Amino acid sequence: MTTVAKLFETMDYGPAPESAAPALEWIQQHGAGQFGHYVGGQWMPPAEGQYFETINPATTAVLARVAQGGKADVDAAVAAARAAAPGWAALTPHARARYLYAIAREVQRHSRLLAVLESLDNGKPIRETRDLDIPLVARHFYHHAGWAQLLATEFAGYQPVGVVGQIVPWNFPLLMVAWKVAPALAAGNTIIMKPAEFTPLTALCFAELTREVGLPPGVFNVVTGEGTTGKHLVEHPDVNKIAFTGSTEVGRIIRKATAGTGKKLTLELGGKSPFIVFDDADLDSVVEGVVDAIWFNQGQVCCAGSRLLVHEGIADRLTQKLRARMEKLRVGSPLDKAVDMGAIVAPVQLERIRGLVEKGVEEGAKMWQPSWACPTEGYFYPPTLFTEVSPAATIAQVEIFGPVLVSMTFRTPKEAVELANNTPYGLAASVWTENINLALDVAPKLKAGVVWVNCTNMFDAASGFGGYRESGFGREGGREGMWEYLKVEWECGPPRGAAPGSAAPQRVRSADPGPTARGDRDSLPPIDRTYKLFIGGKQVRPDQGYSRKILGADGRVLGEVGEGNRKDIRNAVEAAHAAEGWARASGHTRAQILYYIAENLAIRADEYAACIAAMTGDGAEAGAREVAAAIARLFTYAAWADKWDGAVHHTPIRGVTLAMQEPVGVLGLVAPEQSPLLGFVSVVAPAVAAGNTVIAVPSELHPLAATELYTVLETSDVPDGVVNVVTGAKDALAKVLAEHDDVDGVWYCGAAAGAKTVEFAAAANMKRTWVMTRPRDWLDPRQGEGRDFLRHASEVKNIWIPYGE
Repeated sequence: MTTVAKLFETMDYGPAPESAAPALEWIQQHGAGQFGHYVGGQWMPPAEGQYFETINPATTAVLARVAQGGKADVDAAVAAARAAAPGWAALTPHARARYLYAIAREVQRHSRLLAVLESLDNGKPIRETRDLDIPLVARHFYHHAGWAQLLATEFAGYQPVGVVGQIVPWNFPLLMVAWKVAPALAAGNTIIMKPAEFTPLTALCFAELTREVGLPPGVFNVVTGEGTTGKHLVEHPDVNKIAFTGSTEVGRIIRKATAGTGKKLTLELGGKSPFIVFDDADLDSVVEGVVDAIWFNQGQVCCAGSRLLVHEGIADRLTQKLRARMEKLRVGSPLDKAVDMGAIVAPVQLERIRGLVEKGVEEGAKMWQPSWACPTEGYFYPPTLFTEVSPAATIAQVEIFGPVLVSMTFRTPKEAVELANNTPYGLAASVWTENINLALDVAPKLKAGVVWVNCTNMFDAASGFGGYRESGFGREGGREGMWEYLKVEWECGPPRGAAPGSAAPQRVRSADPGPTARGDRDSLPPIDRTYKLFIGGKQVRPDQGYSRKILGADGRVLGEVGEGNRKDIRNAVEAAHAAEGWARASGHTRAQILYYIAENLAIRADEYAACIAAMTGDGAEAGAREVAAAIARLFTYAAWADKWDGAVHHTPIRGVTLAMQEPVGVLGLVAPEQSPLLGFVSVVAPAVAAGNTVIAVPSELHPLAATELYTVLETSDVPDGVVNVVTGAKDALAKVLAEHDDVDGVWYCGAAAGAKTVEFAAAANMKRTWVMTRPRDWLDPRQGEGRDFLRHASEVKNIWIPYGE
């Protein structure tokens, strides 16, 4: 006989199932389980009449049939969003805030339906959907209702991007919808959502909720389908922005497809996140942290702590504790409230996990799994631990996206950081230590967009989330996430004058008129003046030994500049990396050096004004005005250098979440043709003010103002390698910079064709790009300086630090 006392002693338990009936009933209410697209506030069948099945991964039962979107369906959704865009953008911020608030309330009212539907469609445990996912969905809409309310004051001078295409993955189907939809709506954009083909049901249910709150037709649209549907959305010419969460491989394809189109793009891609445990950590807490890091959602988390890096002195003890905890993990029906792990989303993912585990064993790592067996019905996989793993092993480098943990050891904090950064990814990291000084020393050294201290997988709408390197770019959540859905007002008007970014055509020059025409004072042969490249704090000759003549507006040869090539860029990149200490310099130090550059430039203002006038032919007054503006711009970024700081996000934890502004790293800067001195200063100054080192390519037609600036840099205490200047054919050099794996970001000012080349080439290692193809008035501070430049020069790292007993 079972008694309460026996149950208390044995801790045996029976199943605690959540009823699936309401969710299954909701599915049947929609055409007997057949769903069309949600376009313009109405359900519509697919244009080609094709449907596909969505499967319950825990039982392999068919849940529903969902429309397969084609080009005509995407066209209809984009047209609906475009038609709704002016009206939605014209609403007052308060009106949009009311809609977002209403959506949050509607999510809460239907929270149990959404939680069960998510578990059925995705296979994750009901405890996760009920207690984490759905509350966070509501939280995002509440939080962004606030941003909608504050839009006019906190984002003055900005307006919506327009029509946004959003593609979300299958691991957090509804939460990813909220992450993308909430800021897009708050900013005044209209949306076409493409959910993952494995898990479309909660996005369709959410669409129904938006209709119930009265969201205007066309503001939010859902087109379901497989990868080809997303391809049509990405390539649609009337979509202004793409926001994608998914694999790095697909992200690279999207980057190439959008290159040169002018579309804004944010990519939240894969990860291989380190979970670093120092020898003073509380190991019992670490064990529970590991459970949350890698076995949460069956390890199907882009920021899963899949690489366990442990101080070698405690590695054996921690391994024993982990194995004991793994024996107690419960795998089974996702609707059982006592289950820890549910099902893998689909057979293809299950086979990928199995294949990589087999690869790990083949390469010599030691695998351990619990003694119990998984359910035979459905797509289940047990928690798996690998030890004795080489840092170069496949399972240590490739994102498995399953419940597989690989463990490695280190001896020193430096070695821990090197191991942690030994990956092309940079999404998240977790640091475990009782020494807060050690934690705050290590966290900024990790190449990751989010660092958790003594915790893991912490998310909130107030804190931005996103990665570095091949984990993508852009942020979701917080103030930084709002910027991704806004655009400077002046950029949204029609192009002025000539084609965007086009340089003035080079006139055919007459031959040198000779000594007689120039007068006696010029009868002597001139002293040769060939400007060299500026690399590593020194003027150096170009690798190939070629130079190009620079002509003035009147056809005279004003000088010659070196013709840079791929090897010169390589040397400049090496010099920039050697100057990494610049990022650690205090903001005050950087400010003082920028002030010093301005001071030394001011002393030679007349000389630079005459140089600009000779090159451009715009006259001495225009040259003087440009020099004065360049000096003022240096002052602006000197002022910002010690004020461009982070924030403490108000996330609902007992602790603080620090959003730290970090330099991108090594930036390639291709300056505009216009305003040869001011344009050059306008891109270089914010980059170095934020702590980056740069390789700058000056105006191709008028480079002499920038090459003369070498001499100012040499006398202004600028550390060697912080600013490197390579002259030559700007588009060719821009392509080299974009292709270079050790360049972390590229800014390009120029023609649309060159911008496309840069964006396409940058897909190789997913570096950040910022292309400016629309002509700017660099004299106008609204267009030529400000926070926009500093944001592009920075990465935001969020560090979560809980505290207290």
